[in-house]
Amino acid sequence: MSGYLVLARDAEAEIEVKRSRFLCTLRRVEEETAARAVVERLRKEHWDARHHCSAFVLGPPPQPVERSNDDGEPAGTAGAPMLEVLRGHEVSDVVAVVTRWFGGTLLGAGGLVRAYGDAVRAGLAEAGTVRRELRRELVVEVGHAEAGRVETELRSRGVLVLETTYGAGVELRVGVAPEDEPWLHAALAELTHGAATARNAGERWVDAP
Repeated sequence: MSGYLVLARDAEAEIEVKRSRFLCTLRRVEEETAARAVVERLRKEHWDARHHCSAFVLGPPPQPVERSNDDGEPAGTAGAPMLEVLRGHEVSDVVAVVTRWFGGTLLGAGGLVRAYGDAVRAGLAEAGTVRRELRRELVVEVGHAEAGRVETELRSRGVLVLETTYGAGVELRVGVAPEDEPWLHAALAELTHGAATARNAGERWVDAP
């Protein structure tokens, strides 16, 4: 699997159904402990709400970690439909929490399924998505005098510069698609007249520009 979708930004969105308020909070997370910490923080922050239902998807397809929790709502009416919306949008590394303040009118199972799903859809519309891709990470060492020019040229040619470290020389960590690695070596040879080379530093998931 070379890529998947993640949140472009953290977001919140609120809908109201028969005077019940449903506040969806979406946060980007990469570990289950972080996802659960978001749920607990919101439980404390919105202590006056009756339910804090949640769903999260972590890691790349085809086997991400998935969990959902109805938090006191009838089984299958909250966490599961929230998770289905995340799956349907093919987004991962995300936790969704829908906080509900009861408005006095029972919504029934169908009404709850629609409300919790619609709250997450509204949150995703606010957050947007970007593609996270697996890139080959390479380390390029150049001299101070030419580092700025080389970095600018690489960026202009679509190379993702991950980090720039200044020391005795300048170290550029760049990310390229595996099939573009030969092209990068050729580009460096052209830009530095053969003075700079790139060494492989493994693979890394990065947000595509």
